[in-house]
Formats: sequence, structure tokens, C-alpha cells
Amino acid sequence: MEIKKQEIDQEFNELMRRLGPVFVSDPTFRMAQKYIKGLMGPIERKNGWQIAEYLGDTTPYRLQQFIYRSIYETDAMRDIMRTYVTENIGEEDGIEVLDETGFLKQGTKSCGVARQYSGTAGRVENCQIGVFLTYASSKGHCPIDRRLYLPQVWAQDSQRRKEAGVPEEVEFRTKPQLALRMIKESTEAGVPFRWVTGDCVYGDNRVIREWLERNGKCYVLCVSSKEYINEVDEYVSVGSVLKSLPTEGWFEASCGDGSKGARVYDWLIREIASPWQEGFKRWLLVRRSQTDPSDLQAYICFAPDGTPKEKLITVAGTRWTVETCFKESKSEVGLDQYEFRSYNGWYRHITFACIALALLTVLSSRSLDTKSLQEHNPSNSSLEAFKKGRNLRA
Repeated sequence: MEIKKQEIDQEFNELMRRLGPVFVSDPTFRMAQKYIKGLMGPIERKNGWQIAEYLGDTTPYRLQQFIYRSIYETDAMRDIMRTYVTENIGEEDGIEVLDETGFLKQGTKSCGVARQYSGTAGRVENCQIGVFLTYASSKGHCPIDRRLYLPQVWAQDSQRRKEAGVPEEVEFRTKPQLALRMIKESTEAGVPFRWVTGDCVYGDNRVIREWLERNGKCYVLCVSSKEYINEVDEYVSVGSVLKSLPTEGWFEASCGDGSKGARVYDWLIREIASPWQEGFKRWLLVRRSQTDPSDLQAYICFAPDGTPKEKLITVAGTRWTVETCFKESKSEVGLDQYEFRSYNGWYRHITFACIALALLTVLSSRSLDTKSLQEHNPSNSSLEAFKKGRNLRA
């Protein structure tokens, strides 16, 4: 059964009720609702002109002024969204996923834009980089926090900062520093999670790993060949370990389903130096491609002694959910389709896009059939018959 339009509207209204106190006036609140509906609409591009036309405006100027000049706290919206997500899909065994995505840009005016590596493009490009924290459970997954990475060349340039509206208190922070701040804030906010995973940008950072261990959080984090591990009272590089792997001890397992079915790899796990926390262990987990044995990925794991190796592999595979989130966010709610150059403009648009995706995720979590978000084709009316073809529970 498809979920009824009335229930879709009720869920939308419930989320808007929560967001209402953020806005100082009714006109501003109405614009916020319109903007979210525009991001969820069926238009091909979620830029200012197309959103405005979809909403019945002749120009995008009202929407642009709403983003640039209206008074409301973007982080307050983030807090409400984070609570909404965890109340609906949160689980004690939840997983937080760290990753970043690039927003390709032309010119030099967009806040934080620089020639830097973008995983989106797979090369160095002129782009902005956003660091994201995604929440994942058996009920679904979506971003719950975001940070704009401000390169040093920007952080140290007072003129560019002024033109882009970067607050004076914002200083240069590395991507792992931004990520750890989001983890800490989510912990302080009571987000239920037991695990953290992410790629080697974050896994190589010992400050992150040490904080998680001190706070009783488990992790399965990718590490690069340059990282060192303590093995038999000796520090050795992960790269040297990967060059001398044994032929025995490998086992086959899936780390989750992908677009082409189960992601099956060969795995090897070995215990490394024990942490000081009683009852916990550390392991080095190695993933090997079955079609290309030279394709190896290492993970450092921290979890209670006796944790099944299958659980570690499942958490490792959850890292791919953030890539799905980025794909869904960009194709479904226009995460990367903004035209705002300012610091506040970036945060406001990105937060509204995450809120729109959170609503879709919560509705999807109640479905009997959790098909991927890109299969939806909503009608022109507000949220009507959204996610056609997705067996949503009535």
C-alpha cells in the first residue's frame, strides 16, 4: 500500500511544527516551508530560478533574500533535524559515518572555494568541500550535521573572509578536527550510537580514535598504508603489513548490498595491541578484492572483546551509506545545486537540503520496501504521491 497523501502532509507539518520557533516571523517561516517544498519538488535543477518557477514566483529574488538576509539560526535548524532523525530512526547500536563531498564551482568568490582534491570528481578541481556526519541504523540513513571546510588560504585572507561573510570566530580547522567536533556535539545532544566509521582521512587521525576509545565508542575506521599500528610491542606501518600478508586465514564475507548485489570480499583479521580499557580489543581488519588481489583496504577496529568479526565487517560496509546519501541528496534535494557564495548561504542551503532528505528518510523508514530514493517521481502538487512506486505503508 502507498502511504496516503494525508499522512505525508501530516509528517511534513509535524517537522515544520518543530522548526517553527526558529523563525522570528510568519512570512519568514512560510518562505522556509516553500524552500523545503521546492527542494523536494520534481524539477530537474534545484537552482533559484527553477525553484521559484515551481513555487509560482516570477523571479527568484524573494527566495534569494530569504537565504541571504532573513534572521534565523541555521544551527538551531540542524539541532532540530538531528533530533527528528534520531527519534525516528535512532537505535542504540547506531553508526555515525564520517565523509566529505566536493561542490564543483567556478571562480574565486564562493566561500572556501579553492583548487583541492574532490572525491566527487576524483581529481583536484576548483571546488568547495563539505565534511558531513551521517547517521545510519537498520531503519535508514541520512546526514545529521555538516561543516564547510575553509582552506588555510581562505582562513588567513581577511578581505576574502569579509566579502564572503565568514564570522570572525571561525578559524582554520582540518577536516578531522571538523569531524571530531561534530561527533562530540552529537554525543552531547544524546544521539544514540555505538559505532563510528569513515575513510582514512579520519581513520589516520589518532586524536579521533583516542577520543572514541576514551568515551567508550567503538569504531571501524579505514587507515592508509602510511599509518602505523602497534603490533607485538613494535610500531609498524600498515603498508608493510599489507606487503607481507599470509596466505592462510582468509575468509569470504559480504559487507552489505550494493547496486549490483552483495559486496563480497575476502577478509583477514588479526589482533593488535590491546587498549587500556578493560574488556576491549583492537584489531587490524584487511579487505581484499576477489577480482583484483592487489586491491586491499585496511581498517583499525576497536570494540568489546568477543565482538563477532561479522559485526566489524558490517560496520565497515556501512561507510558506503554516506556515498548513497551524497548521491541522493544531490539528485533528490539539490544539495549541490545552490548559487549562494556566502558562508551563511552555504550553511543555510545545505541545512535545508538535509532537512528535506531527513523527511524523505523518515517516511521511507516506514516503508515495507526500502527502494532507493532516486526511484521517486513526485507530482507537481506539494509532496503529493511522493516516492511513486515505493510500497510505502499506509
